[in-house]
Amino acid sequence: MVETIRWTDDGVVMIDQRKLPHQEVYVTCRSYQQVAEAIRSMVIRGAPAIGVAAAMGVALGMLEADADDPDAALERITQTLAATRPTAVNLFWALERMKRTYAEVRGRPIGEIRRRLAAEAQAMKEEDIAINQAIGRNGAPLVPDGTAVLTHCNAGALATAGYGTALGVIRAAIAAGKRIEVFADETRPFLQGARLTAWELLHDGIPTTLITDNMAGHFLKSGRIGCVIVGADRIAANGDVANKIGTYSLAVLARENNVPFYVAAPVSTLDLSLACGEQIPIERRPEEEVTHVFGVRVAPAGVRVENPAFDVTPHAYVTAIITERGVARPPYAESLRRLAQAPQAA
Repeated sequence: MVETIRWTDDGVVMIDQRKLPHQEVYVTCRSYQQVAEAIRSMVIRGAPAIGVAAAMGVALGMLEADADDPDAALERITQTLAATRPTAVNLFWALERMKRTYAEVRGRPIGEIRRRLAAEAQAMKEEDIAINQAIGRNGAPLVPDGTAVLTHCNAGALATAGYGTALGVIRAAIAAGKRIEVFADETRPFLQGARLTAWELLHDGIPTTLITDNMAGHFLKSGRIGCVIVGADRIAANGDVANKIGTYSLAVLARENNVPFYVAAPVSTLDLSLACGEQIPIERRPEEEVTHVFGVRVAPAGVRVENPAFDVTPHAYVTAIITERGVARPPYAESLRRLAQAPQAA
């Protein structure tokens, strides 16, 4: 399975997801500013992976911090990383965790502070993989045997530290002996489904069919799709889900055709401070992602463009939310709070 990100003596190494599927290229970020730019430019993407990258960015930045004023350095580093992408709450969760870790060793020798932050960032990576595997185990029983699973965007190993959330459920179901194939939406405009999900699943030998986004209704009506499984970038207290643009449409189509719609995400993706999805900030990305495909203009010059990177699926369309601590079902205001308060599964 592909390794998305790792900590090395030379810096933070991550696979450049903009180059896939044609090139498997790794980049090395040697400063926290380079980590921030990698997140902003989508060298690395996917909410859990962004969180791990941010944690490693903090640790990397503190290696060069002024030993006489580490407080100011930490504030500068975390503010830079926080300004990269607004929707994925895992980014902010990771930064807060690194701040808490710093608070535990504040005032100690700078070498000890640096070692502790680096260890914490690396621990977050390993924890994320274990969390994804637990999500997979919890979600596998929900996947019907002998059918296809439809997924949107990329919520696999590439979007996490490893294994994946939505694709982790699929991997776990296959490991349990279920006969499953995958239908992957291409996911315009950045084509994460076509470039990343299809590449990742084929890499693992999982039967995969690529479809354009506007084919989803046709296949959901056909009876070939047993369930839809997607990831999430932020989940509000009432169960409203922010995920890659196009997810809402998919959820409506799934409901119309009586196909279960599942969301797979770690508890760190829950934002119980927000009552509903209307309060989730939605990232707007450059016009060129819509007007151009691989650098080639496909739209007339001068046309107005809207490019929200995410949409919000109301909780009424979500059959269940699969986490590492269990499966939440309606009413989500109660079930999500219980999971958030539950102890971490071993």
